[in-house]
Amino acid sequence: MNKNLRAAVIAGNWKMNKTRPEAKALVEELKPLVKDADCGVVVCVPFTNLETVLEAAKGSNIKVGAQNCHFEKSGAFTGEVSADMLVEMGVEYVVIGHSERRAYFGETDETVNKRLKQALANGLKPIVCVGETLDERESGLTEDVLKRQLIKGLDGVKGAGDIIIAYEPVWAIGTGKTATPQMANETIGYIRRIAKDLLSEDFSILYGGSMNAANAKDLLAQSEIDGGLIGGASLKPNDFSIICNCD
Repeated sequence: MNKNLRAAVIAGNWKMNKTRPEAKALVEELKPLVKDADCGVVVCVPFTNLETVLEAAKGSNIKVGAQNCHFEKSGAFTGEVSADMLVEMGVEYVVIGHSERRAYFGETDETVNKRLKQALANGLKPIVCVGETLDERESGLTEDVLKRQLIKGLDGVKGAGDIIIAYEPVWAIGTGKTATPQMANETIGYIRRIAKDLLSEDFSILYGGSMNAANAKDLLAQSEIDGGLIGGASLKPNDFSIICNCD
């Protein structure tokens, strides 16, 4: 991480985990462990936990994010939540275009772009996910896939603003596999060059491929990596705090 150039952020993605009592207990345990962290600390939680976690995190350095938002303000979109609904609650961050949303729920580069614009228009700080599958990497298509996702996902966006990008190699999510620190750094450097050309600004880029307490230090020591989008380890306060407190 180069904290002199860009903001360092560690964001936990709880995915579909934790009841409200469990969510409250997790945040209460986490607060003293990350209170001195020299980075932004964010937890992105299920919609049902947002109010509970917002209340539990009050007065702490933990910021709260949602895991998705819709691209319309209101309407006949059963099961969706709008950006302004999140803002009204006090939510600051939102994950957009996660690989699981793309794989299981029909998310496309075009809908990622629409959700991103809506999030920005409402003052949310979007964490925009990009990444390639194992087949795409083994076929030598990593750069082509990332470039397409960035061009289409950032289309029409003026300036980086509060955008954070998360590189999540799909083949390294929930598999126990992870890119080597050098591989992750090289790929994130490529993402930075493309996105900087598109937006004419620099911004934070997180690594989201099975970062954990054991490998975080080596990954976060890389010059292009500004933090992490953490899955399973974010559900374990001790492990998550180790990542947040990496220098």
